[in-house]
Amino acid sequence: MHSHVHADPDKERLHRLQALAAAFIDGFRKAEDKPAFIELSQVAAKRTGSDGLTMHLVDAKVETKWQLGTASPAFASRELVHLPYPAAMVQERETMTFTYVSLTERVDVDIITLLDEAQSKRDKKGQSHD
Repeated sequence: MHSHVHADPDKERLHRLQALAAAFIDGFRKAEDKPAFIELSQVAAKRTGSDGLTMHLVDAKVETKWQLGTASPAFASRELVHLPYPAAMVQERETMTFTYVSLTERVDVDIITLLDEAQSKRDKKGQSHD
């Protein structure tokens, strides 16, 4: 009989990316030389846009949000059921967005997406050496 619980690899990957993002944001906030921190972290200074043009990194934004409650559909109603959280359940979340621009396009990329892309590239590189 097979009775142990298998971990969800996607969930584990997301938790790992969230931990990396939190550490990155903390380091970025503390860095006196933000461009050097970005470069050392290997965040791409350029990306290829959907039209093939080169997009350049021009902005980095850190946002703090607090989840104060939830809202979900009510049964047999068009209204939402709002469930405010007590103070102990209110959670702070920080996100970071990088803005890339070209002559024709602007793209805002979340730190989790950038970290996931970098991890995927490393995974592919590691597989090609096997």
